[in-house]
Amino acid sequence: MQNFIQYSPTEIVFGKDTQHQVGAQVKKWGGSKTLIVYGQGSVVRSGLLDQVKASLEKEGVSYCEWSGVQPNPRLAHAQVGCELAVREGVDFILGVGGGSVIDTAKAIAHGVANPQNPIWDIWTGKVKLTKTTPVGVVLTISAAGSETSDSAVLTNEEVGKKAGINTDLNRPVFAIMNPELTYTLPKFQIACGVVDIMMHTLERYFIPNSRNRMTDEIAQGLLRTVIDSGRVAMKNPSDYDAMSEIMWCGSLSHNNLTGLGRAKDFSVHKMGHALGARFDKAHGATLSAIWEAWALYGYQNDLERFKHYGKTVWGIETEEPEAAAREAIACTVEYFRELNMPTCLSELGVGIQEEKVLRELAMDATMKDTVVLSHLRKLRAEDVYQIYVKANH
Repeated sequence: MQNFIQYSPTEIVFGKDTQHQVGAQVKKWGGSKTLIVYGQGSVVRSGLLDQVKASLEKEGVSYCEWSGVQPNPRLAHAQVGCELAVREGVDFILGVGGGSVIDTAKAIAHGVANPQNPIWDIWTGKVKLTKTTPVGVVLTISAAGSETSDSAVLTNEEVGKKAGINTDLNRPVFAIMNPELTYTLPKFQIACGVVDIMMHTLERYFIPNSRNRMTDEIAQGLLRTVIDSGRVAMKNPSDYDAMSEIMWCGSLSHNNLTGLGRAKDFSVHKMGHALGARFDKAHGATLSAIWEAWALYGYQNDLERFKHYGKTVWGIETEEPEAAAREAIACTVEYFRELNMPTCLSELGVGIQEEKVLRELAMDATMKDTVVLSHLRKLRAEDVYQIYVKANH
């Protein structure tokens, strides 16, 4: 087991009707005026936004609003929201929504604390981030795990780049998590969330020479749980137990718990980000579309790991490592299909791409071949291009 530091400071407020505690939470964490960040109307139509406002008013917390967050959240939208927050003198950012809303809230929070710097300069490391504004969350979509994670992602439409930033300053001070708030999600969004949760765990799991039984047990148990609960939720999105499990798995999958004591590998995410930035497709769908190609390109570098995954997660009893590994990959891909998720580029809805586009995607994912991806098999731009070729059907 490698040395590690685990830091998960977010206070979790989990269960039915917990959204009514948001005002008390904001006040507890020092907020006197908050910017409410949300998406394109679902929290309004559901009545959740009114509940949030009533709770804030009850506690004497004033607020202003910034709506319109889109999937694959935009830098420009976050920057304008930041400027609004600075003008209004807010001291707390409240994200009401899913991962895109929360990531936008985080970006605004960094910008408010550093108003002299453009958010993209912070995002790209041009400006070192040393302070931020407190962020709280009312979660409505189980997927990104951003409610407890140290990461956030933005898309810079001007340069066609989707990029993430990892820092403990990204961690919200509280997360209100009521599974009932996810009941109205379309099944496609539920499926995207399940895939994203799985990927947050698998990207930490397939690390060669991993020797950490406890972390493995946590990861494998989480995967089994979200797989089973995903099946139930796709049939009945109002099943409280299934939606509860998915919501909790989402947080645990991305607060670093499922990867403690080993390296982290987010190569599939980087390839998915490149697809998302270019084609504006749902994040979970870009991950399922590329995972099989990634796995088949590198699985032979650690057959035993894939065999172990197949046995502990999918119940595969095949003893021969090569056959067991391929069966594990096939089971994963079949599960994606069971969720009606894409498993290649044509199923993603972008069609068969020409070589030029695939090479541009590979250069984007590897930052123009300056970053080597993956611990399973080192991936330069040419390798990433070959993975895109495998998925290009």
